[in-house]
Amino acid sequence: MKPGIHPDYRPVVFEDSTGGQRWICRSTIQTDRTTTWENGEEYPHVLLDVSNHTHPFYTGNMTIIDTAGRVERFNKRYGRRNRG
Repeated sequence: MKPGIHPDYRPVVFEDSTGGQRWICRSTIQTDRTTTWENGEEYPHVLLDVSNHTHPFYTGNMTIIDTAGRVERFNKRYGRRNRG
């Protein structure tokens, strides 16, 4: 491998902001945030909106995340209509 062209591969703390779960794994992701892990060492910190801890596919719970009333607008336009 050529020296100086590869990103730094280091331990990083990932946190699911919805569920609060935290885990540490190695990554090349760049972040300005840092946090202290259970062993007292400081690591780069990345906040995630969705992870395998909160994603409906992995949890089996279907939740609808409504952004700016999109679900209501869809239901208003294409929702169930009374027929008959």
